[in-house]
Amino acid sequence: MFERIELLGCPISDIVEEPFAGTVDDPLEHPAPAEGNRYTLYGESPILFQKMNAPALSVVLPALNEEATIGKCIGKIRTVFADLGIDGEIIIADSSDDRTAAIARDLGAKVVRPEKRGYGNAYLAGLACARGRYIVIGDADDTYDFLEIPKLLALLDAGADMALGSRLRGEIRPGAMPALHRYVGNPFLTWLLNRVFSIRISDAHTGFRAFRREALERMNVKTGGMEFASEMIIEAAKANLRIDEVPITYSARVAPSKLQSFSDGWRHVRFMLLYRPIPFITVPGLLFTIFGFFLMVIFALRGDVETSFIHSFILAALFFVGGLQALVAGINIAVYSAVQGYGEAGPFLSRLMNYHNLERELLAGILLMAGGGLVGLGILRDWAAAGFGPLFQIANAVWALALFLAGMQVVFSGIFTSMMLLKRGEEQG
Repeated sequence: MFERIELLGCPISDIVEEPFAGTVDDPLEHPAPAEGNRYTLYGESPILFQKMNAPALSVVLPALNEEATIGKCIGKIRTVFADLGIDGEIIIADSSDDRTAAIARDLGAKVVRPEKRGYGNAYLAGLACARGRYIVIGDADDTYDFLEIPKLLALLDAGADMALGSRLRGEIRPGAMPALHRYVGNPFLTWLLNRVFSIRISDAHTGFRAFRREALERMNVKTGGMEFASEMIIEAAKANLRIDEVPITYSARVAPSKLQSFSDGWRHVRFMLLYRPIPFITVPGLLFTIFGFFLMVIFALRGDVETSFIHSFILAALFFVGGLQALVAGINIAVYSAVQGYGEAGPFLSRLMNYHNLERELLAGILLMAGGGLVGLGILRDWAAAGFGPLFQIANAVWALALFLAGMQVVFSGIFTSMMLLKRGEEQG
C-alpha cells in the first residue's frame, strides 16, 4: 500500500533518505514506486509517494543558537515516542550559528535550513517537511516541557482540531515570564484577539501547540516574523477550527531571551489590525469625520464664530480632518489586506476596489480641494479689497484649510489604492 503526500516547499534533500528512482512526466501513470524504493520523485514537482509508514506524529522546533538545550528537548520528545509506542519524527528548523544543527543531527533529528531568519520563516520551513497525522510545535529552548505532549494529543483525540498549551492557566515557574508579559502583555493581546475574532482562549501566544494535518492545510499561514503566532490562531478562527486548551508548565530559559517586549507586542497588534481595520480604524474615523463636520456647520450657522466659538470651531475642524485621515488609512489597510490575502473584501470594499469607483474618489477629493481653494480665494479677495491691511477671517481660513487638507487626503488615498490594485487591474483587463 502506498500513500500520496505533498510536501510543498521542503527541499528534496531534506526528505529523501534513500536513493530515489528516476523521473517521469506524469505521476498519475505511475501511482507508486517500485518495491525496494522508499521514495520516488516525479519530475520537479514536490510530490512524493511513500510506503504506508508515515509517522503518526511530527514535532517541529524552530531553533536559533540553542545548543545548550536542543539535546534535552529531543531527548524528551524521544521519551514520549517510546512511552506512546508511536513512530514519530523530529524536525529542527535551524538558523543557528552554533552547534545546534550538529547536535540535532547526531540525535537523529531531521534538520532543515530556512532561507530567511524569523520565527515564522522557521516554522514554515519545518512544517513544509512534516509528514505526521498530528503535528506538535514548540520552542527549542526547553521552556516547554515536551513530556507534556500527550496532554495536547489527548485533546486532538477528543475531537479538537488544534490544542494549545496554556501557560497562564498552568504553572509558570520563577523567572520564566516577566511580570509585564504575565500580567499585562499576554492577557491584553489575548483579550484583543478574543474580542476581534470571536474566540475564547486564555493564552493566545503560547508556543506549545498541536494540530491535525488537515487543520494545517486549512490555515493559510505565511507570515515570516513573530506575527506567525497570532496568524495561526486567526487563521484557525477563520476556518472555524475547534481550538481547545490544557494547562502546561512553563520554565525559565537557559540562554537570554530573544523577545523584545514592546516591539514584538506592537507587531502582534499591527497584525490583528491588518485583518480587521474596518471596525477598529475606518468606523471610528468615519464617526469622528461626521461629528467634526457637523459641529463646524452648526457653529458656522450660529454665526459670530471668531468671537464666541473659535476654539470649539478649531477643535471641530481637528475632529473632521483627523477623522478623515483615520478613515482613509483604514480603507487603505483593508485594501492591502485583501490584495495580500489576509482579509476578505466585503461588498463595500469590493465596490471601492473597482477602478471606476476610484476615479469617483479622486473626483471627490478634487472637489473638496476646489472648495477649500475657493474659500481661500474669497479671503484673498477681501484682503485685497481692504488694501492688504488687518484681516479677521479666522473661521473662513479654518474652513479653507480643513476642506483643502481633506481633499488632499482623499486624492492621495485614491492614488495609493490604485497603485496597490495596479497588477489586479492588469489581470482583469
